[in-house]
Amino acid sequence: KIEQTQFDYRAQPKVSHVSEQMTAYHQLHADCDVQVQTLQTPPECPLGFALAQLRNIYILAENEQGLLLIDMHAAHERVLYEQFKQQFAKQHFSVQPLLVPITVRLSEREVNTCEEFSEVFKQVGIHAQRLSQDAIVVREVPYVLRDGDIEKLVRDMLADLIQHEQSARVEEMIQHWLGTMACHAAVRAQRKMTLPEMNALLRAMENTPHSDQCNHGRPTWLQLSLQDLDKLFLRGR
Repeated sequence: KIEQTQFDYRAQPKVSHVSEQMTAYHQLHADCDVQVQTLQTPPECPLGFALAQLRNIYILAENEQGLLLIDMHAAHERVLYEQFKQQFAKQHFSVQPLLVPITVRLSEREVNTCEEFSEVFKQVGIHAQRLSQDAIVVREVPYVLRDGDIEKLVRDMLADLIQHEQSARVEEMIQHWLGTMACHAAVRAQRKMTLPEMNALLRAMENTPHSDQCNHGRPTWLQLSLQDLDKLFLRGR
């Protein structure tokens, strides 16, 4: 059983620069990393240790069973989604006040909808206010999205609200928004990661529920045993 580890996202830098963020995970599992050069994988690190990155999309890792292939974006997306769910359940979203508030031009209907559901936006860390008949101003955003495309996120959220309208669907929509936020915040494909960053992501996955699937139901990692590899290379025949 993998012990769950909590950490505070308020202390984390922006997600698009994951090196410092992943250091937090790295420090929590320093005992695992000292064994990276050995053939033994400690029980608290079942996903093993990173060997390399393939096309800046996949992480190649070694554990006792053999070779692991990890989709780094999908894996990080699941880690963030589960963290967002915890923060939402505790009504404790880490937010970042914007030094320069973002003005978003909208239709009058969208502005009215934003004003009507302003408390719902606050629940997911977005503080938006009516600025005029056709504009709103965003003053606070979730910390990990402070450098993201906030305007697009707000427009998508308003489109959901206008389409469904019924407040009974708000809880369901919030869960959908948390997944959207995680997707926006997760480390992107083509982002070159160092070995410590990759190992830190593996440790985060080990401490995240349902980390074998991304938020859309796709696998985040694939295991190839030594027997599988032997078969591929016709060893033993």
